[in-house]
Amino acid sequence: MKTEDIALFHRIVETGSLVEAADILNLPKSTLSRRLQSLEDELNVKLFHRQSRTMTLTASGSHFYDKTTGMLATLEQTLSELTGQDSEVVGHLRILIYPIPALVHITHAIFDFMDEHPELTVEIIVSSEPQDMIRNNIDLAFMLEDAFNENEMVARHILTEKVHFFASPEYIVQSGNPSTPEALAQHNFILFRYPNGRIFNEVPFGSDRMFSVKGNLCVNSLDTCLEATLLGRGIAMMPLTFAQEHVDAGKLEMLFKEVEPHEGHCYLVYPSRRFISLASQRFIDFMMEAMEECIQNGGCDRSVSIRGAIKSMK
Repeated sequence: MKTEDIALFHRIVETGSLVEAADILNLPKSTLSRRLQSLEDELNVKLFHRQSRTMTLTASGSHFYDKTTGMLATLEQTLSELTGQDSEVVGHLRILIYPIPALVHITHAIFDFMDEHPELTVEIIVSSEPQDMIRNNIDLAFMLEDAFNENEMVARHILTEKVHFFASPEYIVQSGNPSTPEALAQHNFILFRYPNGRIFNEVPFGSDRMFSVKGNLCVNSLDTCLEATLLGRGIAMMPLTFAQEHVDAGKLEMLFKEVEPHEGHCYLVYPSRRFISLASQRFIDFMMEAMEECIQNGGCDRSVSIRGAIKSMK
């Protein structure tokens, strides 16, 4: 019995469809169907109730899935321990990145990881839309805090961003400059919707206060939020690194400069109820080290890779 076939069985379970699993795995449906049939023949049990559009687990299939999830996880961990950190990583990783200011830094680190493991293939998905990581066979994701369900994910803190209030000079001339945090409720705020559907309409002020805000525009993209702020559509709360060049150019003004900024956190997450592959384990270790070293050395220039920047600073 091949462990690869058991892993394919898991993908079919998680997508609920042979067609969707084949598309995600980039395999012909006929190949996936043949390997599933071979697994059933070897086990001498029926794993799925096959219907025209969906596939549901039989009682035996459900039992086999539950038992083999732990088995695959243990196998991957054992391989990691036996092969050591310098062994070649193979396979395929699907990585979701929420559009965040550090997106360029993260993608550069991914490229560096690929350079160290040339047999690995990677698919990068940049999206601010909700994504079911299990169903869409996404191995890892870079997500903002409050953008994922903590009960369903294992989360590793990877970045911290200082978040401030910003408005354009035109907006301030037209609507006034809020002098107190209570005044924010009287202004038009550019609202933000997280991938999990939550609207960011309760904003932190300093380290210990929260205020409700309202507005006539809601977005799910930092780029769109920035553009709307530059055009005077309202007040926005954004990471300083994202808005700094526009502040320096006089196109945006930072509000409440004397108040301690809120710290927004970005996490590297993966589903808690799914075994994690050897490639994913190595990638997590690599990213945690690369980003920590980069931060300790004062950050990375966008025009160079993270590893290159780290080496040049040593």
